[in-house]
Amino acid sequence: MEHYKIGLIPGPVKIPEEFRNAWEIDYGSSDLEDEFFELYHQNQILTQKILHTKNKIVITLGEAMSILWASLKCTLKQNDKMLAVSSGLFGRGFAEMAQAFGVEAEICEFPFDEIPEPQKIYDHVKKFRPKVITAVHCETPSGTITTCLNEIGKIAHEFDALFVVDFVSSAGGVPLDVDEAKIDIGLLGSQKVLSITPSISISTISQRAWEIIDEVNYIGYESYTCWKNVPEEKFMPYTHDWQSMKALNLSLSKILNNGLENSFARHSEAAKLCRNIGREIGLKLFPKNENYSSPTVTAFYIPEKFTWKNFNRSLREHGLAVGGNYGELAGKVFRIGHMGSQADNELVKAGMNIIKNIL
Repeated sequence: MEHYKIGLIPGPVKIPEEFRNAWEIDYGSSDLEDEFFELYHQNQILTQKILHTKNKIVITLGEAMSILWASLKCTLKQNDKMLAVSSGLFGRGFAEMAQAFGVEAEICEFPFDEIPEPQKIYDHVKKFRPKVITAVHCETPSGTITTCLNEIGKIAHEFDALFVVDFVSSAGGVPLDVDEAKIDIGLLGSQKVLSITPSISISTISQRAWEIIDEVNYIGYESYTCWKNVPEEKFMPYTHDWQSMKALNLSLSKILNNGLENSFARHSEAAKLCRNIGREIGLKLFPKNENYSSPTVTAFYIPEKFTWKNFNRSLREHGLAVGGNYGELAGKVFRIGHMGSQADNELVKAGMNIIKNIL
């Protein structure tokens, strides 16, 4: 189904018209125009403010999976050790990706309906001594939020490991302080809270991380190496997407102009409304504890007497699109995306009312 009246999928979210207008403009070559590099620099500054970091911001082309790969390939060599803190599919995926190119990767595993716990992580790190520790802030398939990033960051630095965090579907909608959490490489996607196309990826990179990146010297399309001195040197490894960068600028500016705290409150309120209505109409929340749930996405069990196929078909027939799931959660859990442009109480009410009527 290509079109639907109410979109509550957990990304890509609906693109506001004010951002879509960026694609109506014909720009020059991003490789050659000073204005593009000025825009790039503006977006770096805006991102630093939203993420509370002084670290270098690298803005590359490609969906966020491109920088998940970049964060690993640029910091790990064959037979290096990596520990993936996992309470969901993306946490586990970090380890699987690293193993695919010869890294010795272990998983500090937590149930998908729970969130990571620092003491277990500490014990695993002390025994395994990894070079890199990865974590996921918002496990979108599980609808959970990792609340102990600061504690994991301290553990990583105590044992001289780089700390890599996927906050693809949380940053901008959930309080996050990259520097306080000692995050060495932070990963953000454009199609979630930022509400533009899935075409741009943003990374925060600490000085510690750059030292490892220089040592590993990975060369490939997703390499960070060639971006280290952009925009200062006004040279990039490939032609950038000026329209998407302009839309990104509009999105970042809007979040800051409206106030970060207001963005957090808007996401929190939409999440609370979604879960309250869900309980009222008989839906069962997936995480064991509502405090584990993310302000940007809610995961519910598929209602009894429905399969995902017929439940989803009924929703779409009534003009509502929500998110299905992957792996071991496929056919068991569905998700409501109330992030970015969809963190809207009226939109959430309309969508949940359709679910109520179907049930």
